[in-house]
Amino acid sequence: MEKPPLRDYTATNAASAPPLLNTLTPSRRTSSNRAFAAVYTCAIVALFYRHTQTLLSSKTLVSFYVTLTLFVSDLILAFNWASGQAFRMRPVYRKEFPENLEKVVKTSDLPGLDVFICTADPYKEPPISVVNTALSVMAYDYPTEKISVYVSDDGGSAFTLFAFMEAARFAAHWLPFCRKNDIAKRNPDEYFATDYKMSSETEDIKIMYESMKMRVEHVVETGKISEEYNTSDEVRQVFSQWSIDGFTRQNHPTVIQVLLDQNKDKDITGNCLPNLVYVSRQKSKTSPHHFKAGALNVLVRVSAAMTNAPVILTLDCDMYSNDPTTPLRALCYILDPEMQSNLGYVQFPQEYHGLNKSDIYACEHKRLFKVHPVGYDGLCGPNYVGTGCFFRRRALCGGPSTLILPEIDGLCPDSVVNKPLTAPSVLELAHHVAGCNYENQTKWGSKIGFRYGSLVEDYYTGYRMKCEGWRSIFCYPETAAFLGDVPFNLLDVLSQNKRWAIGLLEVAFSRYSTITFGVKSMGLFMGLGYSYYAFWAILTIPITTYCLLPQLALLNELSIFPKVSDPWFLLYMFLFLGAYGQDLLEFVVDGGTIQRWWSDQRMWIMRGLSCHAFGLTEFVVKSIGIPAEGFNVTSKIINDEESKRYEQGVFEFGVPSPLFVTLTMAAIINLLSLIIGLVHFIVDGGSNKEGLVMQLVLTGLIVMNCLPVYQAIALRSDKGKMPTKTTVTATLLASAVYVVASLFLK
Repeated sequence: MEKPPLRDYTATNAASAPPLLNTLTPSRRTSSNRAFAAVYTCAIVALFYRHTQTLLSSKTLVSFYVTLTLFVSDLILAFNWASGQAFRMRPVYRKEFPENLEKVVKTSDLPGLDVFICTADPYKEPPISVVNTALSVMAYDYPTEKISVYVSDDGGSAFTLFAFMEAARFAAHWLPFCRKNDIAKRNPDEYFATDYKMSSETEDIKIMYESMKMRVEHVVETGKISEEYNTSDEVRQVFSQWSIDGFTRQNHPTVIQVLLDQNKDKDITGNCLPNLVYVSRQKSKTSPHHFKAGALNVLVRVSAAMTNAPVILTLDCDMYSNDPTTPLRALCYILDPEMQSNLGYVQFPQEYHGLNKSDIYACEHKRLFKVHPVGYDGLCGPNYVGTGCFFRRRALCGGPSTLILPEIDGLCPDSVVNKPLTAPSVLELAHHVAGCNYENQTKWGSKIGFRYGSLVEDYYTGYRMKCEGWRSIFCYPETAAFLGDVPFNLLDVLSQNKRWAIGLLEVAFSRYSTITFGVKSMGLFMGLGYSYYAFWAILTIPITTYCLLPQLALLNELSIFPKVSDPWFLLYMFLFLGAYGQDLLEFVVDGGTIQRWWSDQRMWIMRGLSCHAFGLTEFVVKSIGIPAEGFNVTSKIINDEESKRYEQGVFEFGVPSPLFVTLTMAAIINLLSLIIGLVHFIVDGGSNKEGLVMQLVLTGLIVMNCLPVYQAIALRSDKGKMPTKTTVTATLLASAVYVVASLFLK
């Protein structure tokens, strides 16, 4: 990763200026990025000049339609490239100095922190994993009396409630242990998996944790509490009631359990414990619940009624804290007087543990979570990515100069809560604002809180906040602030990306479209930056075109690209090598490897041939009023066989899925095209030999990217191989596409 020099801060101005909380340094690549953008733009203009010439001089319908298809595909690729330049215009790097905070503000004056953790399915999101996430933030190097953790359980699961009741007891031992021993990894599961320092105290804590973990996992597996467990009567009573009621809790009242109250609950050393509140909101089949955005808005209101901290941290249930000083780093920006007027949130990158060496599914998303936010930060700041984000509560209530007050005074961002969590009036208000009908005829989800209208509520919320005038900061410390889990099989990866694609298209084609409303509200570059992702799914058009059209033309010995001896050939080579070269450079400079870059560009093709195509289709179907499937939680569970194959870098197919059919079809067509094309080229290429070179090279690259598919079809016998049903269906579809294309191209 590029390491820019820090801003000069000499002893002369140090004596007169307040302590430095953060610095900002522009990237050294800015000038070269702009120069390359200018040259590449000229090349794109030249490409469309050639396309136009070819269109106007077309003498056959085949030539006209082939050129028109390539023209449209290149137009989409050009838009994608142009919108991506927004990230390269002014990338900046920041550094914060949390050690200087105590010189600016007293510890007793630090703002309160409300932490939101959302979970929805105890079978896909194991309760013990959610518990570890909560414990890692409860143990922050931050005044415990200022921390409140709110857990939203949209699954309404007795398992999750049981797990947190157990965690509340364990926290009384874990938190003082972390403080006493200055533990860096405060996720118990991760800590005990490392080479920790052995001592009798450590072994006692480990036994205590493993005992709790065993109880929680046993309850999830069996659905009941064993009599031998040392579990309180309260836990048994609540679990028994919930087990009878069922786990989906449809049409049930809101459940709010105060599991820890800092005013009365102490750890084993006598210090107060952070607040820990469990919330299972009311859900009704007759009222929309707006998925995660709805759950977060319930937590905004419930926390406002109970603690109303001015700073809110949102976390995914599997994204635990990896650095106990993270809140202090965020405050280096939130408490900076020069930023306070319009700073909405501080976003940390999503980083992951457990990735295999080559990251075969490109789950690191290096551009989305690391490279592009650095570029955003030089404009108006990075987008909200759903987790690892510290919000100012005020930023959820209208723009910097247009405060929109909630309908109840007790929910206002500057309201002071001076009653205990368990006070009847506090609990009554909390239950009221968590009701499924509370938001009717209010501005929640439209003007206040997390925004509704897209499956990607994080992207949409951050985008709307920027349009209102807020800016954000990208905090990228050397030690990862948060670490999370990634899906370990291809179907989960593609399903997750399909959901993102649909949600982004919902924004792109809404009244708040990034290319119109966004550009008008935020300016050209920020509007283009958001458009880069909003129109992400339409890349399926050029990707599918270039993965099928040249290959089908090659099978019919039809040349559609310039000959090697044609000067236009050099233009095509420059466009291809320039785009890929710049992409590789950015990836490697930010700490990536060539092996992971290859996986990333391979998944770019695979997504375009599968989840983006299906996502675009589903969005169009929904737009014309035909119902489609809803939100699905990505599984965080992996079995031993899948884990072993993943560590070996072997793709996991395993189960039949339509997402695999189109991918396999394209792989089959490309392989046959390469084989037959090479035979024609070597044996009887004739005068058309030069015209087929580019098609052969392109087909060869796609075949190399599809090697995992070929292995899954023919060379594997494990449970992760390609299902026979998928292979047969894809083969029949490939044959049909070839027959139709041959009739058209001849």
